[in-house]
Amino acid sequence: MNKVISAFYLIGMWVYSLGVRIASLFNEKASQLTKGRTETWKKLAQYDNSQKCIWIHAASLGEFEQGRPLIEAIKAKYPDRKIVLTFYSPSGYEVRKNYNLADLICYLPADGPKNACHFIKAINPEMAFFVKYEFWHFYLKALQKKSIPVYGVSMIFREQQAFFKWYGGWFRDMLRVFGHLYIQDANSASLLDSIGVKNYTVAGDTRFDRVRKIAEASADVDLAKRFAEGASTVMVAGSSWEPDEGVYLKYFNEHKDDASLKLIIATHEIGRERVEKLRQQISVPSFFFTNPPADPENYKVMIVDTIGLLSAIYKYGHIAYIGGGFGVGIHNTLEAATYGMPVLFGPNHKRFKEAVDLIANGAGFCVTSEEEFVKTFESLRSDAAKLKASGEAADRYVKSMCGATDKIMGDLF
Repeated sequence: MNKVISAFYLIGMWVYSLGVRIASLFNEKASQLTKGRTETWKKLAQYDNSQKCIWIHAASLGEFEQGRPLIEAIKAKYPDRKIVLTFYSPSGYEVRKNYNLADLICYLPADGPKNACHFIKAINPEMAFFVKYEFWHFYLKALQKKSIPVYGVSMIFREQQAFFKWYGGWFRDMLRVFGHLYIQDANSASLLDSIGVKNYTVAGDTRFDRVRKIAEASADVDLAKRFAEGASTVMVAGSSWEPDEGVYLKYFNEHKDDASLKLIIATHEIGRERVEKLRQQISVPSFFFTNPPADPENYKVMIVDTIGLLSAIYKYGHIAYIGGGFGVGIHNTLEAATYGMPVLFGPNHKRFKEAVDLIANGAGFCVTSEEEFVKTFESLRSDAAKLKASGEAADRYVKSMCGATDKIMGDLF
């Protein structure tokens, strides 16, 4: 039966790959994936595999951020160890293709017996790490055949996954290939227990180690610091989209005479047309980060129209609003929570464990409308004890989830 399922899986991979190639004629991401996979084989032909490497695979950018603390820890302890980093998605590869701690960065070729064998032979790994949701049947089997240990990093499991269904035997076999699964939470542990999988440790999420490290090392942003001076309530809206601004912007426009209230907006997209359109909706004194006034402390709104600063700018806020919750899903809540502040976001957050956890801990708040935003924001702003308690809850939560990287390093290195 397993051979039959494997055959259907292989046919599915072939059909999917064909679909991607067809889609590449008119879709940019599909085109990047098709070209990138072709380039992978050229890179491998030039790659020196005489020294064994550590292979880390991440589907996309978010998973890379989970694998990144592990890469940094390995390189810090063993600077000469080679790292091969692979991505499935263009949104990960295109952003991190020049990451300086990896010796080879490429797309992972489509899963199949030939591709898996050729790829693993080409990179010559001593061990492999798959991050969060990555389960590729033929790659796992090829690693197993060569007795190369593979580990799961920051993995999280849900009841809806095929592993836990009556028909999931073939999928469960993949879990047993892993030498060890470093999982995020107790719920994942219970699910694995229910199917007799015991090769796991509840270690938490390596992203927490990453955001904590970023916060501790973040440099001052003088302009943001000057802007926030004198205000008792600064809200930082990170990765903001237009629907998000429709929820919170009116409140700040209506409080133009309140000198204690300020707003920092970092939009998800920073194109000139996008930020100019945003500026037109703001009726209080505002400025762009890239064109600051001589007296920023006298302005009400600062628009961050550049990238790379948001994680450091959060430190000047008292309340954070994370965008994306009225669209495909919220963005990174941890970058704000690590500074010990309550976090607000829209309704599309339930797929994000940290957002659900922040709510459960009294540090996160879902707002579904302008009216609900006002009510929630005012309740935090007007009650110093509640604001302090929510911020402390955020800080405790992040601290409690740190340490996954040290656990993995202690076990395996």
